[in-house]
Amino acid sequence: MAVTPTPEALDRLRIEVPSWAFGNSGTRFRVFGTPGTPRDPFEKLADAAEVHRHTGLAPTVALHYPWDRVDDWGALRRHAEDLGVQLGTVNSNTFQDDDFKFGSLAHPDPRVRRKAVDHHLECIEVMHATGSRDLKVWLADGTNYPGQDSIRERQDRLAESLSEIYAHIDAEHRMVLEYKFFEPAFYHTDIPDWGTSYVHCVALGERAKVVLDTGHHAPGTNIEFIVAQLLRLGKLGAFDFNSRFYADDDLIVGAADPFQLFRIVVELIAGGGYGDPDVQLVLDQCHNIEAKVPGQIRSVLNVQEAVAKALSLDDEALAVARRDCDVLLANEIMMDAFATDVRPLLAEHRAAKGLPEDPMRAFLASGYLERVADERVGGTQAGWGA
Repeated sequence: MAVTPTPEALDRLRIEVPSWAFGNSGTRFRVFGTPGTPRDPFEKLADAAEVHRHTGLAPTVALHYPWDRVDDWGALRRHAEDLGVQLGTVNSNTFQDDDFKFGSLAHPDPRVRRKAVDHHLECIEVMHATGSRDLKVWLADGTNYPGQDSIRERQDRLAESLSEIYAHIDAEHRMVLEYKFFEPAFYHTDIPDWGTSYVHCVALGERAKVVLDTGHHAPGTNIEFIVAQLLRLGKLGAFDFNSRFYADDDLIVGAADPFQLFRIVVELIAGGGYGDPDVQLVLDQCHNIEAKVPGQIRSVLNVQEAVAKALSLDDEALAVARRDCDVLLANEIMMDAFATDVRPLLAEHRAAKGLPEDPMRAFLASGYLERVADERVGGTQAGWGA
């Protein structure tokens, strides 16, 4: 039988929402506009604050530099605090500049590598101004054709570049290094898997951690195994939640495979990653066809439901079944937790905290989307690259 999660256990959930989720996005063929889309980082924060106000689960907002560049970082930080949220991870961008066509930190040209390193040093200055802890590095570096460049030499260049960036991080800061097995490079990617990221992080030091993104794996990959291993090694720094049917689709988390999300969260809890501030849970999604603020609210709620189901797992009964090698009973205990309808429990939990029992319905009834659509007229809507 499933057990009932305690309010204290449920309250340990914190999810960072990404600023770019509130801007326009799309496909390789078209970026779509939406009425009310933020025109600057200040308006992005206003949207993010609505997610936290209705769910109580999203107190920090990740930034993307230079997409979220402002003249006064102190003003942006104060604006966030006035809205009841804080600025979080600073994400670098070395994939939207012509100089980075053939790579950035692993580029064969020292001038381009210098430019890429300097960009990350700028990101560190942003971290000082915003009070952010983490510098997240994801690279589009790689090659499309055999013989295009030396795979080994690119790893050496990458290690040297990362080492210089890491040397500039303060004691209270971290570098979190993301991996992706393909795209936009198709023959080989310079950081294609958790092992490569792990190797570089170990070489860098204690304040370098691996970022795991749900969509950055080949079909059939056992992601919960990677979660367990990185937690076991003390190197899981952040988890980017999203959902995929085919590749890095960046769909709403739990939309494609809610059972996978449940299994991942089970391992997060078992390995001590749930509620650990050193394991940052982040949404990394793009809302191409759905409304953005409610898309983020739905995503946060999907993670909360997965957590509540995982906390319903009868660990004691499962331990006995495992000890007895009772395969079917162990699986039954897992499936019983997954099948538990936690929605009434979560509605009651929210009401006790003064939050809407149904955050999605409450937000849609608030008129916020209609209001910002009327107010945000003129200017340039934020989106990929802005």
